Amino acid sequence: MSAPQLPPLREVIAKHGLSASKALGQNFLFDEQLLDRIAAIPGSLKDRDVLEIGPGPGGLTRALLRAGAKVTAIEMDRRCLPALAELGEAFPDRLKVIEGDAMAIDHDSLFDGPYAVVANLPYNVGTALFTRWMGQEEWPPRWSSLTLMFQQEVAQRIVASPDSSAYGRLAVLGQWRAEARIAMKVHRSAFTPPPKVMSAIVHAVPAAAPQGVSMRVLARVTEAAFGQRRKMLRQSLKNVAGALDALATLDIDPARRAETLSIAEFCAIARELS
Repeated sequence: MSAPQLPPLREVIAKHGLSASKALGQNFLFDEQLLDRIAAIPGSLKDRDVLEIGPGPGGLTRALLRAGAKVTAIEMDRRCLPALAELGEAFPDRLKVIEGDAMAIDHDSLFDGPYAVVANLPYNVGTALFTRWMGQEEWPPRWSSLTLMFQQEVAQRIVASPDSSAYGRLAVLGQWRAEARIAMKVHRSAFTPPPKVMSAIVHAVPAAAPQGVSMRVLARVTEAAFGQRRKMLRQSLKNVAGALDALATLDIDPARRAETLSIAEFCAIARELS
C-alpha cells in the first residue's frame, strides 16, 4: 500500500497559521528527504510502535508513518493538534496524539510491548528527557532504541570519551549500559527558524548493565565528581560516604580528576558503594 499524497509542510503550516514557538524550543524541519533519512536510522519501523515527543506540525511524524510505524505522539502545543489530526486521517489507525507534557507522562504505560523513541526533541527539554530514559533503575528498558535530535554540543557530550573536554556525567549516563553514537549531523539551515547552533542525532540502544551497580549510586558519584571537575577526586568525593575508601580498595589514585576516569572505573566505584 503506497503512502498517501500529502501537501508540502510549508502549506500545512501556512494553512493552520503556525509558527515555531521559542518558549517551547520549537524549530521546524521541512526537508522531506532529510526527515525520511532520520526515520530510517532505527532500522525497519514497519508495524513497530514508535514514541515521538513534540511532533509540532508533523514533519517527522509523516516520515515515521511513511516508514510503516504506528506512532504515538505527545504534543503540548495545542496549535499543532489540527494539523496532526489531518495527518491521522491520512494514515488511519496509525497515529495517536496525546496532548500533554512528555515530562509528566509515563511513557511505558502508552504501549503494551517494546517501542522505539524517535524525536526532534525541543531543545529546552531534550537533556532532561534523555536523562530520564537512561536513568531508570529497571534495565533493560521497555524502549528498544532512542533516536534523538539534540544541539550538537549536547550530542557530543553524550558520546564523549574520557580525557576530553566534553566528557562528563552525560557521557557516563549515556554509555555505562547503552551504546550511543552520533548517527547524523544536521546543519542549522535545515530548520525554520534556523537555530543559532548546529544539531546532531544520537542513536542509542540498551546494552548489558554492569552487575551490582545502582543507577542511583552512580548518579550520586558522578554528580559529586563532575560537580567539581577541576578538583582532585579526594576533594570532589570527600562528601560521598565511603567513596575515598572505595578509591583505595580499587587502587584509583585520589589525585586524579573526574574526566580521567573511565566509565568502567566509575561503575566500579558505584559497585563498591552499593
